[in-house]
Amino acid sequence: MAESALPRRRGRNFLALLVLLALLAAGALAVLKYNYDAAGPADHTVRVQVKAGDTLHRVFSRLSALGALAHPRAVELYLRLRDEQPRMEIGVYDIPPYASPARIVRMFQEGRVVLDHITVIDGVTFADFLAELDADPDVSATLRGKSDAQIMAALGHPGENPEGRFFPDTYSFAPGTTDLTILRVAYRKMSAELRRIWAHRSADLPVHSPYQALILASIIEKETGLTGERSRIAGVFVNRLRRGMPLQSDPTVIYALGKRYHGTLSAADMSVKSPYNTYLHTGLPPTPICLPSEAALHAAVHPAKTRDLYFVATGKGGHVFSRTLARHDAQVLSYIRQLRQDRLEARRKARLENRHKARRAAAGHT
Repeated sequence: MAESALPRRRGRNFLALLVLLALLAAGALAVLKYNYDAAGPADHTVRVQVKAGDTLHRVFSRLSALGALAHPRAVELYLRLRDEQPRMEIGVYDIPPYASPARIVRMFQEGRVVLDHITVIDGVTFADFLAELDADPDVSATLRGKSDAQIMAALGHPGENPEGRFFPDTYSFAPGTTDLTILRVAYRKMSAELRRIWAHRSADLPVHSPYQALILASIIEKETGLTGERSRIAGVFVNRLRRGMPLQSDPTVIYALGKRYHGTLSAADMSVKSPYNTYLHTGLPPTPICLPSEAALHAAVHPAKTRDLYFVATGKGGHVFSRTLARHDAQVLSYIRQLRQDRLEARRKARLENRHKARRAAAGHT
């Protein structure tokens, strides 16, 4: 009887041990889960970078050294016991105060990286866009020293001229994003906007392709920044194109001059030999002259119905439009007189200011 009771007693003891170990394991797992969901130790935002090739252990150690994670090994153990291998998106993360390990892991999995921004202003050139990208310390420069042709080939559009092909907008990106990636996004957005606007164009336009509309939009963009004028200026250019008249747009000449332009156009400048000189050549120039806005694109394919053939700046913002050359010439003379008057007034004010400064200096000296 005693001999048969001994195995039963040993079996009960082993079972009790298993139950105890299970309870201890469950308790340990509960403690690990509690710590996993509990608030973290940092009372301030902690910035950490997840680099290519980083392991979870390496990032957790970094967070621990920064004071954002109290028990990194316990967190790793909890994830291992649950057979979880969280994926980490590369980038810079701002870990909020008292963030739990669970929240931190979710941020890594969801790629909640800190985003920077770059703004491409309506009407800038492609060269300006490249310079902005190159100057941004958070953009990874991969195109420095490459030609326009090489850049377009890298984008998958060999043979295309880059001018006008990129949509001016504010772009958000994670630090370390390449300049090529941002250009690719801007290219796709311009292509999408151009397709959408071209599909709803007015009938009987003298521009016959989306690219010609892009060229016209770029000229409209440089001619005026006033929303209410764009369609009317488009109407003037459309009338000229229909009649075979040269567009006579100063911004195209300025684009042709490039770095030789110093703020004013001379008579010699207006005769510069270039396919972009719309005083010498009829029709549209060979490419856009800037990155046009959505409003300019819309105006190019929805020109105002007008009989105007001319316009000139007022010198005070906006333009004056004319149907006849005689009326236009009179408006040009008025504009020139206004410019001269403004210059004389500016000189008079400068002389008065200099006199006041001299008197104040003399009074202080005595």
